[in-house]
Amino acid sequence: TQEPEEKKIALELLETEQAYVSRLHLLDQVFYTELMKEAKTRKTVPEEVVKMIFSNISSIYQFHAKFFLPELQERMEDWSCNPRIGDVIQKLAPFLKMYGEYVKNFDKALELLTAWSERSPPFQELISDIQKREVCANLTLQHHMLEPVQRIPRYELLLQEYVRKLPPTSPDREGAEKALEMIFMVAKHSNAAIAEMERLQNLWVVYERLGLEDDIVDPSNELIKEGPVQKISTRNSSTSEKYLFLFNNMLLYCVPKVIQVGAEFQVHLRIDVDGMKVRVLKDSQLPHTFLVSGKQRTLELQAR
Repeated sequence: TQEPEEKKIALELLETEQAYVSRLHLLDQVFYTELMKEAKTRKTVPEEVVKMIFSNISSIYQFHAKFFLPELQERMEDWSCNPRIGDVIQKLAPFLKMYGEYVKNFDKALELLTAWSERSPPFQELISDIQKREVCANLTLQHHMLEPVQRIPRYELLLQEYVRKLPPTSPDREGAEKALEMIFMVAKHSNAAIAEMERLQNLWVVYERLGLEDDIVDPSNELIKEGPVQKISTRNSSTSEKYLFLFNNMLLYCVPKVIQVGAEFQVHLRIDVDGMKVRVLKDSQLPHTFLVSGKQRTLELQAR
């Protein structure tokens, strides 16, 4: 007899999970374990670097190998009596939040891997040796490291397909829909973690350009816009090059440094956004001019 469509998808979930667990085994028990041993005994790479490259892969591997895969296998063996997977996935979903850390760290991990492969030939040699093994299927470590990043979207697609194929009267309808909603929230959580990491990275770069002034460095700030302007001197109508950084709470009025050692700009003035007013000036001699007035001071500026 023809297998029901939803069972085929549930079996596909099980098969891809088995393959995924063997990839996680390769990452954690082979690459990570052997590179860590190399770091401890021969000191060809700092232990800290190896830990940062593999992030929390050990927790991810243990969770899938010891919990999720066995539960899924047991359920599929028992399918004729209990044709559902929604409840198993609902148990899995909260734990998938641990992927946030791995995904957030992924770009940094690849950078470290590239940098240390160039810096330490023995480190690169060991990676190449492992990559030549049959278990690696002619794929690089970077390729295998990408698998956890792609796993949650894969669950989402399979589960969407599963829900679509379920008959309206299926005992798993409610459970599977709830599971899909939970997986969707986890995917969102993972994407939010990446966006937050990028925001903080970009913010840190801006702080470095400003010379890391203590009262400015605040992780909750949001950079909205930055760019060059001309400052108009009311005394003699001359202009001088300045630079603005607009945050959600303050406008920084800066001067580009002539000798760019360390910081790129010097902060001359801070105007609080609270109570700040901006007025466009109609001046035919000086187009694109505007007035910024705040509690601290008023500036007459010209944009490009």
